[in-house]
Amino acid sequence: MTWWSDLVAAEPDFAARVRARFAVRKHGTMATLRRDGSPRISGTEFDFGDDGQLRLGSMAGALKALDLRRDPRVALHCPTEDAPEDDPASWAGDAKIAGRAHEEPAGEDGSHRFRVEVTEVVLTRVGDPPDHLVIESWHPDRGLRRRERR
Repeated sequence: MTWWSDLVAAEPDFAARVRARFAVRKHGTMATLRRDGSPRISGTEFDFGDDGQLRLGSMAGALKALDLRRDPRVALHCPTEDAPEDDPASWAGDAKIAGRAHEEPAGEDGSHRFRVEVTEVVLTRVGDPPDHLVIESWHPDRGLRRRERR
């Protein structure tokens, strides 16, 4: 299993840039799988803990938590900011994390808590000059890769 702390140890600069994208606002987006296999998109908060773990939480009985109990696959998307029209290359990018959610003990109020096992992390930004995208992706088995898409 690979945790957020493993990415930080392997690629600290990349991890810091991804974490900064998740910190631009309080709420991001999470995708889970419903019982019938169709996707469910939910707003959520992310916690990059001091212990090097990435965690999610939800209210007691939330459907997204029930989805994760049934099928732990999860995709996270950072809060979105548009690239500045006058200088798109200055945009810090858009980050995504894929993984598996591992349930932790419930809060006193019955709320759900999950620790995320990381299976892939992607950071996409506009290149300089702004005629292409730069896509950086990290996978536990492949490490960090950088591609350009025109």
